[in-house]
Amino acid sequence: MTIGAFARLSRLSAKALRRYDELGLLEPALVDPVNGYRYYDPAQAQTARLVAWLRRIGMPLARITEVIALDAGAVAAAVRAYWARVEADTAARRDLAAFLIDQLSTEEAMTQVGTLGIRYAARTDTGAVRETNQDAAYAGARLLAVADGFGAGGAEASTAAIDALKPVARGAVPAAELLNVLHDAAERAARAVRDAVAGSGAPEASGTTLTAMVWTGERLGLVHIGDSRAYLLRGGALFRITHDHSLVQSMIDDGSLTEEEAASHPRRALLLKVLSGGDRDGSARGGGPAPVEGSGPDLGVRDARAGDRYLLCSDGLSAVVDGRELARVLAAADGPGTAVRELVALAGAAGAPDNVACAVADVVEL
Repeated sequence: MTIGAFARLSRLSAKALRRYDELGLLEPALVDPVNGYRYYDPAQAQTARLVAWLRRIGMPLARITEVIALDAGAVAAAVRAYWARVEADTAARRDLAAFLIDQLSTEEAMTQVGTLGIRYAARTDTGAVRETNQDAAYAGARLLAVADGFGAGGAEASTAAIDALKPVARGAVPAAELLNVLHDAAERAARAVRDAVAGSGAPEASGTTLTAMVWTGERLGLVHIGDSRAYLLRGGALFRITHDHSLVQSMIDDGSLTEEEAASHPRRALLLKVLSGGDRDGSARGGGPAPVEGSGPDLGVRDARAGDRYLLCSDGLSAVVDGRELARVLAAADGPGTAVRELVALAGAAGAPDNVACAVADVVEL
């Protein structure tokens, strides 16, 4: 049928159909070689309407191309997963927007001197199974960080990622500059990892997670990529404040997997975003390449309160010790040093099948 008739059938304009053809989303069934007229099969109408709806919800073109090739059930799961990711990204952007609004509202907010400080400690352990330790951790007056390396150059990658952030710790970070500092630090870490693993046997298969917090004196800036985690203990309750960039987390988000099922999923080690030795961030760990929409670490800003206790840890801790035990130890420990020692001991008591890294910081009044 002609493009005009097909436009009426699919409830789309001829202009939209021509655009979809140009983008490779919906090619005509036949193009007249003489006059270039497009002709469509009526069976394409359902796909055309699906493309239109996916475009309306903002799905990227490359992802739409993949989705329309799926069967109906898989399409529904793909849309559910995409929207869960959009909501998570929107929440992160909302927090950043709130921070910007606060910083830009008054001059006083831009120059306020903080009256809080942090006490801190960090610890790593090889665990009971691994022969080498590819985890790294750091705690200082202005920087907390953990990184979980993998591949032939994993130890070098995790160390390089944290070392790239240490210049941040050499001086005070103005609150108004925090987002820029975080962005620049994340880019330095990505370059450092690529350089560090360039000489390893398989640089594309080497890399690291990274979860770090930068202290301004009144706020904490967060850099996060992978499945290492950051938690906040406030008022006796423990909150996870990072989102795992993993296959099982995406399945939890779209409702196809429960938290309990994720713990024993055969591909629970597959990461969708990491700092890698490849040409771009986003190479997968634990099973080969994985599709990624967007790359690079998540950035965030959090207001600090006296009495807050933060935990950053690799999955060598979080995968074997549940949230209740983490909360119990964090609430009972008399300081960050005691907390990191007891958390590593908890991982050991659970079998310590992986390397362990953790950093703990208390927000205190000066």
